[in-house]
Amino acid sequence: MKQIELQIKALSPLAISRQKPGGSVSEAMDYIPGSVIRGAIASKILQESGHYSSDLSQNGGEFQALFLGEESAIFRNAYPASIEIENGKTDIQNDIRLLPATALSSKNKSGFKPEKNGIFDTLIDRFCAENYGYPYDPNCPTDGGRVDPFSGFYSIFNEDYYIHSISKRLLTRVGINRRRATAEDQILYSIEALNESKEKRGNPIVYSGSILVPDSQLASSLKQFIEQRRHNFRIGGSTSRGLGKVEITAKQPIDVKLDIEARIQKFNQKLRKRWQTWKIFNNAKAELSDEQTYFTVGLQSDAILTEQWRRTTVISPEMLKEFAELDNSICLDFHTAYSSYDYLSGWNSAWGLMKDVELITNKGAVYLFSTNQLDSWLKPLEELAMRGVGDRTCEGFGQIRICDEFHLILREEAV
Repeated sequence: MKQIELQIKALSPLAISRQKPGGSVSEAMDYIPGSVIRGAIASKILQESGHYSSDLSQNGGEFQALFLGEESAIFRNAYPASIEIENGKTDIQNDIRLLPATALSSKNKSGFKPEKNGIFDTLIDRFCAENYGYPYDPNCPTDGGRVDPFSGFYSIFNEDYYIHSISKRLLTRVGINRRRATAEDQILYSIEALNESKEKRGNPIVYSGSILVPDSQLASSLKQFIEQRRHNFRIGGSTSRGLGKVEITAKQPIDVKLDIEARIQKFNQKLRKRWQTWKIFNNAKAELSDEQTYFTVGLQSDAILTEQWRRTTVISPEMLKEFAELDNSICLDFHTAYSSYDYLSGWNSAWGLMKDVELITNKGAVYLFSTNQLDSWLKPLEELAMRGVGDRTCEGFGQIRICDEFHLILREEAV
């Protein structure tokens, strides 16, 4: 599997909205979904090939392999990548992660240190507390105050943690009378859009994403196609009104390397050490089995999950075995889930129709499993981390991270 890293620089406001069912307002998203990137590239390919009116499934060639094949390319979400470091300088990050649903921060001064009170994870402590029969209600390690869930994108630069955020604004427009081609009376509307630059310094906002392509030759062709048209792409809505202009930079395809086994080992070492700390509350509690290995599955993007034809927000052991294409006899125990849901719709430009309303599991969800057959799971988990879980993974849904390193940051180690 080859990975093409993308850097998308916003040159005008981006109207990338998600309209919720029953709502009259389209809210702008905080990132560029993989489905939007996929649609923009597919549209450009079709526009230049003149195949708008033909049956795409019969065209064949590279377009067929990229978008319609059994192993089509996976277009991952592009998250805000710009951070401000010392002396007002800006740096672009590629390894952008999502804070898990188990992350907490101070209610008064939430955020990373040193400016704020810090952020820490509660997954390991909650697991230990529940198994020892002890309630877990943490407070802020800095000021002893209340803590609340904290979500968002972050990256690590020179061992410092940075939050990635963007700003939005409302653009007011007037309706046009199509017959007279003039402004229509009493018709005003507003579009919420992502700003194209930082408010204070005016630095352009850059989003970082990637495309996974199964074939190396196809990956090289796609990279070359994007680079040659880097200034010609428009994404999101209202492109005819001057919105959605971007510059896309595609880097040379590289091999994907995931060190999942090392992350699982570190997670289990931290979990067992913390288990001994909690033992003061219940000395009679049995030790964790040395044969049992624990691992987490964390959503790095929204996911569309289905179990027995019904929508769900929890990845059950049976579902994970099905995703991993493992026999049902393989051991897997489920311990806990931290997830929430929302509804999502959209517009399919190729069909000119609204997309179906989907029940989605919000990004950041965390699921804790254990097994005594780790060797049987290592390779399937690595493939799932690249491929994703659930439906519409080629559009960026269901991207996962196994044993996120942020789970190792306990309360007294808040960053």
